[in-house]
Amino acid sequence: MNNVKINKTVVLAYSGGLDTSVIIPWIKENYSFDVIAFVANIGQSACDLDGIAEKAMHSGAKDCYIVDLQEKFIKDYIFPVLSTGALYEGQYLLGTAMARPVIAKEQVKLALQTNSIAVCHGATGKGNDQVRFEMAYAALAPELQVLSPWREWKFSSREELLIYLKERNISTTATKEKIYSRDENIWHISTEGGILEDPWNITDQNCWAWTTDPVHAINQPENITIEFKNGYPISLNEEKMNLVQLLNNLNSYGSKHGIGRVDIIENRLIGIKSRGCYETPGGTILVTAMRAIEQLVLDRNSLHWRELLGLKMANIVYDGLWFTPIRKSVQCAASTFFNMLSGKVVLQLYKGNVTVLRKFSENSLYSQEFATFGEDTVYNHHDAQGFINLFSLSSKIQSRKK
Repeated sequence: MNNVKINKTVVLAYSGGLDTSVIIPWIKENYSFDVIAFVANIGQSACDLDGIAEKAMHSGAKDCYIVDLQEKFIKDYIFPVLSTGALYEGQYLLGTAMARPVIAKEQVKLALQTNSIAVCHGATGKGNDQVRFEMAYAALAPELQVLSPWREWKFSSREELLIYLKERNISTTATKEKIYSRDENIWHISTEGGILEDPWNITDQNCWAWTTDPVHAINQPENITIEFKNGYPISLNEEKMNLVQLLNNLNSYGSKHGIGRVDIIENRLIGIKSRGCYETPGGTILVTAMRAIEQLVLDRNSLHWRELLGLKMANIVYDGLWFTPIRKSVQCAASTFFNMLSGKVVLQLYKGNVTVLRKFSENSLYSQEFATFGEDTVYNHHDAQGFINLFSLSSKIQSRKK
């Protein structure tokens, strides 16, 4: 180990956006380190990946690695979270939070392979991502140095970053007029900044990137069928698909019908409230379908326990605690229920809404024979009297004491 030559190289989690475009020349100027740009393909738009290696090299990178992580992201990160039913503060489907650990893990792997001295991210000092990246780095390779330029440099705004790039003749798609901060992957796209910084402002068309405004969505409802096996979707409209294909198709359906928009003011980990517009069209459809099967197969106590697991998992993922025992523990607990989710769901998509029309599961606990309001031969109504007498006993005793 002592004979390994450590290179004065930094592996940067590179998106090609404004911040990371500035970081490459900034590191070279301030640290005299070489920079390797690491690009994680987690399903962002093709236009974001097109020419990204050339852009990184033009910005001064020594090399650029692009790794396709879409399937790994969906199977090993998204679905473990979905298995718990996690929703941060009741609305956010955690698209950015789930993406950070898969990026960080592969980034660290590359840093170790290249004997680099450090890893770097472009997260600001006000956000959650700095914690998510650095918690992952600490868990996976604490020996690596961590560079966080937003906590070091003197720039105070994105406008100043634009000037910096212009002085060095480095191109960027960001402008003073188009200053929104966006994060995109196969699960969602988020938009922050701009007019969203005032919670009194109503969102305009520039605040949404994927989805049609539900007001202007087509007037014809559309029905789709999703089949699940042991928690995972295996077909859409009777056509077998892998997870990447299926989620891309659901995103297309959902975007067309204006599904999955959330405009939320959330509590960041560091204590700041922030406003973001999240679009998760395919994910919203998928989660609705999974909950529909869950209603059939989970008994009352199991469902309530799964809901508690979801609440815990949402905070774990949001807070960047992916590579910790508590995340593994919660995931293991939820896997029992997740494996029971087999069946079919028919959903109707219309004007921003997802409505469950039909649901079936071979593991269903629903019994029409017991639930019917008509005549049955399996339930004795007189049995309820004894149950109520015992269930209300503590209330009767308490009342007498008063």
